[in-house]
Amino acid sequence: MGNPKAFLTVKRKEAGYRPRQERILDFGEVEQTLNSEDRQQQASRCMDCGIPFCQWGCPLGNKMPEWQDYIYKGNWRLAAEVLMQTNDFPEFTGRICPAPCEKTCVLSLHKSPVTIRENEASALEHAFQEGYIKPFIPKVRTGKKVAVIGSGPSGMAVANQLNRMGHEVTVYEKSSRIGGLLRFGIPDFKLNKNIIDRRLELMEAEGIKFVTNTEVGIDIKGKDLVKNNDAICVAIGSQVPRDLPVEGRGLKGVYYAMEYLTMKNRLVAKEEVSADKIINTEGKNVLVIGGGDTGSDCIGTANRQKAANILQIEIMPKPPTLDELENSWPMPFPGVLKTSSSHLEGCERRWSMNTKRFIGENGILTGVELVEIAWEKDEAGKMVMKEVGEPEILKIDYVFLALGFIHPIQDGLLAELGVKVDDVRKNITTDVNRLTNVSKVFAAGDCVSGQSLVVTSIASGRRTAKHINDFLKTK
Repeated sequence: MGNPKAFLTVKRKEAGYRPRQERILDFGEVEQTLNSEDRQQQASRCMDCGIPFCQWGCPLGNKMPEWQDYIYKGNWRLAAEVLMQTNDFPEFTGRICPAPCEKTCVLSLHKSPVTIRENEASALEHAFQEGYIKPFIPKVRTGKKVAVIGSGPSGMAVANQLNRMGHEVTVYEKSSRIGGLLRFGIPDFKLNKNIIDRRLELMEAEGIKFVTNTEVGIDIKGKDLVKNNDAICVAIGSQVPRDLPVEGRGLKGVYYAMEYLTMKNRLVAKEEVSADKIINTEGKNVLVIGGGDTGSDCIGTANRQKAANILQIEIMPKPPTLDELENSWPMPFPGVLKTSSSHLEGCERRWSMNTKRFIGENGILTGVELVEIAWEKDEAGKMVMKEVGEPEILKIDYVFLALGFIHPIQDGLLAELGVKVDDVRKNITTDVNRLTNVSKVFAAGDCVSGQSLVVTSIASGRRTAKHINDFLKTK
């Protein structure tokens, strides 16, 4: 620890965002970065606590005090090396992680945690720029073959770890490009896809094979992969979106959020999108239903398309701000109000609002009926909705349903292999070693846990890779 009193003298300093009027004109990353000197000063604020709650709060168990000290000392190479001991892709999490580590940082007691997430991204960028990060090619190959189905963060982590253990890994992806929701679900203004491509070039140089435009269970048989490989890892994510089955749901103009975000991500990447899939909100009234990050991404995308008005509604009450909570520490995910860069670009936000019906003419959406609600306990003590006030009808041209995901796709691969899912949530069931009921078939990520964070998916992939390696050692 280079400066044990820096947390007393150095104030938290964030890089902030590009100016609003500039950033809404393009899909470049909105977040800026500090210069090296300022970044080193921010890293010096880490107190090297006796009990590093930041490390406890991180699903990956990143060694924050250790690599923060290396940043402070200007040793970007060692900072990156320590980071990558526990995190396969710090350049991803350094941009899009909600940073539970910062919520559990002891300095959060004073609402001024170390800028851990920004420091993480900076360490990797320095390491890439200085040429410290090079392909890691295993010196010895085991001769074992593993197929990974799905190329989201968990699948990529499984592949990366198993390849470094010396196994021959092939990743199968049904889409045109690798990355899963990292690629098609997160806008470039949060994660430039060049960052993904840079990592993929490394992984390919290390010996990992990627097969795109191939849906296992549809285009090729899952049973053939099981037969021709020593192990399989299913990492297909939780892709079935939660719907809102109210009157008018089938009207043109009501879309799942991922339909909108995927379309725009493909256009930004200069991929072809059929005319019937293009959604243009320019000059239109937009309603985003759902208050999470995906809803926020829809807002940022609509702002860049020059939507006339954007309203985001949430069925739950408005959460408190961090200042309004008496003490949320050390909760990694305190239920506090989040305001993203997209919110700051312009939108109206309303809470405790329920959607009663979608209204249309000639099959096309023209409006939405909403009503304010209150949450009350019934006689059994269960929280129930109660309408308050009168319903209102708003003129709306587009609705984006950002209500989360419920489970992995059941048809195709899972049905063909007979992979068992739980009766309630329909997620894949595994034993403690991440092995499914099908011999040689493991599972990782959101298809097992349900929808989660990128950092959680990477952690799941790393754990599953270890179990697969242990399994292969016995063969």
